[in-house]
Amino acid sequence: MKKWFIGFILLLAATVLAACGGSEEKTETKDTAATESKEIKFGATAGPYSDMVSKIIKPALEEKGYKVELVEFSDYIQPNNALDTGDIDANLFQHTIYLENFAKENKMDLTALISVPTAPMGLYSNNFKSLDEIKDGATVAIPNDPTNAARAFNTLQDAGLITVSKDADPLTVSEKDIAENKKNLKFQPIEAGQLPRAVESSDLSAVPGNFAIAAGMNLLDALQLENMDDKYRNIVAVKTENKDSQLAKDIKAVVESEEFEKAIDEDFKGFGKPTWMTK
Repeated sequence: MKKWFIGFILLLAATVLAACGGSEEKTETKDTAATESKEIKFGATAGPYSDMVSKIIKPALEEKGYKVELVEFSDYIQPNNALDTGDIDANLFQHTIYLENFAKENKMDLTALISVPTAPMGLYSNNFKSLDEIKDGATVAIPNDPTNAARAFNTLQDAGLITVSKDADPLTVSEKDIAENKKNLKFQPIEAGQLPRAVESSDLSAVPGNFAIAAGMNLLDALQLENMDDKYRNIVAVKTENKDSQLAKDIKAVVESEEFEKAIDEDFKGFGKPTWMTK
């Protein structure tokens, strides 16, 4: 009887100790998970999009427990190279068309996570104060690269200055697709980065938003702002393998929040919002 009782006591003690040990192990695991590093690097080109990261996205992610380092770039090559090699975790500087072409040409597996409000192209003039004042034969400086030239012609059509053929692809519109040129506008293709200066030498200049901001121009001074196709709106990009990660989910949650849109309205006036944000 005594042996049975002693055995029962020993078994009970072992059970209690095992339970305590399991509890401690769970607590330790939970504590370890809570202290796991959430340090990330977010790349952006210097200017409005690095401002968007530093002023809005970074603080919101830090509220979610991340430690965010902004990495600024001065060109459009290195941000994707750094993303592909894992030197940064996300970037914001490019639109979908650029990302897709760059990734294909360089054999990278990158994904557009979510589009953000983007500085639109605008028609600027020092010679005319309104579209109605534009004279017959006026000169128009446009970007000399096909992608931005298409945006310029679409904007000119939205302004009622030209009519583009109905059969033309909006993403590849060129001068040959103009069906009607009501005011006999003369087009002067030049390097996109020089278009802010062309406001002085041409009657009109179609200036991409990023170059307008870099030159200290006010987007709201444009005679016409671009009705931008969503494929031209800048996006947050990540490696495809990370598109469903918790970080990716948290970035999307930040951009989709009411606080994000409110900050855009206050600090990024004139930026065109993506379709998903205006629904």
